[in-house]
Amino acid sequence: MLNVDLDSVPLIALNMNVRKKLGLYLNPRTAVASDWMAMAEAMGFTYLEIKNYEPSKNPTGTVLEEWQARCSDATVGKLVSILVEVERNDIVEDLRPLIDEDVWKYCQRQKKKAEPPVQVDEVDSCVPRTPERVGITLDDDLEGTPELFDAFICYCQSDFEFVIEMIRELEQTKFKLKLCVFDRDVLPGSCVWTITSELIEKRCKRMVVVISDEYLKSDACDFQTKFALSLSPGAQKKRLIPVKYKSMKKPFPSILRFLTLCDYTRPCIQEWFWSRLAKALSLP
Repeated sequence: MLNVDLDSVPLIALNMNVRKKLGLYLNPRTAVASDWMAMAEAMGFTYLEIKNYEPSKNPTGTVLEEWQARCSDATVGKLVSILVEVERNDIVEDLRPLIDEDVWKYCQRQKKKAEPPVQVDEVDSCVPRTPERVGITLDDDLEGTPELFDAFICYCQSDFEFVIEMIRELEQTKFKLKLCVFDRDVLPGSCVWTITSELIEKRCKRMVVVISDEYLKSDACDFQTKFALSLSPGAQKKRLIPVKYKSMKKPFPSILRFLTLCDYTRPCIQEWFWSRLAKALSLP
């Protein structure tokens, strides 16, 4: 076994191979051994939440994803302790070599990130990149003042018409909010992932996630959502606000189910939709 404190290793260290094997052990309902429901209960999920996960093809994977998103103490060590608590030592013994391998790889990646990059003189002579870069949005002050926003809008291109309506209702009305819309506000020529990360983490107080069937297919939206969640485990600072503006054929993303939805598809609350959303984005 590794000489590493597993309680200090976040659950994200476990790759899909280990998670799938956990599902093979825990997904089947059996009267002789604890299953995924016992694990979910030990993680703090309520009865209604557990019943909501039951139709999932892989409820174990869904629970792990939810737990990882909402709990800051979702670690490999805590997971192992929960499996022992529900008397599934057999799983711990069988999967421990794979868990140790994943933890070792995770620690190596973290160590590599912490090491200063090797640079040649030509690179060192370049203008250094500072933590707060300017010149990435239209209204950045090139003297050094970055443009700030009330909210970053996470959307896919097929939902852009609704984003335009959002701009009209939230920016051009009494609310006078300032939204960061990538296609409108970001200057071309920079790395999309780098700029997106900086905008979400340092420039925007909140993030509005426009949910649709198309959103579920977007790699960019998936990255933005998971990055924002990683900044605030469990949404303790209320960074993310999911918005649903049209009916969906596919299931709502499980990673956002624990957040209060702003639902434009319900006619009975459309009258209050924009004022509620504006109020949430105006919070300090």
